Amino acid sequence: MAKKATAQDAHLVLKLYDLRREAEMRKARTWATVEFWPKDADEFIKVVNSFPSQENAWMRQVGGYWDMAASLVLHGALNEELFLQPGCSGEMFFFFAKIYPFLKEFREKTNNPDAFANIEKLATGSKTARKRLDRLIAMVEQRRKTLGKDKK
Repeated sequence: MAKKATAQDAHLVLKLYDLRREAEMRKARTWATVEFWPKDADEFIKVVNSFPSQENAWMRQVGGYWDMAASLVLHGALNEELFLQPGCSGEMFFFFAKIYPFLKEFREKTNNPDAFANIEKLATGSKTARKRLDRLIAMVEQRRKTLGKDKK
């Protein structure tokens, strides 16, 4: 049976939420959710290699934030069942669904085997999380197709 969430877990979730409200983080999150739609690993790599661009900074900020939050769960500092609630980690799953199809190639081409590893481990580590990730990957792919048609 899973460990029951505690008041300390709730406090940490609220702290993570509060960090997401910081002004620059809001800009980074808006970019990652609204503007960032890579079609392949090369487009993803282009952002990562565009240091010191604003998009690169935002990618590092959003990716680092969610990887850090996932590491808190993986190391037992935050209740997994609580964190996996859509209100706590929905954005992490959405962001990760955008990059997951390209992650293996991204890691190989950038020689960075640990990139987004904590997010991946958490998002694929249980049947519930994997089902959610698969659903979001399908949704993201449909959105990519729609965006592609809009640009023609």
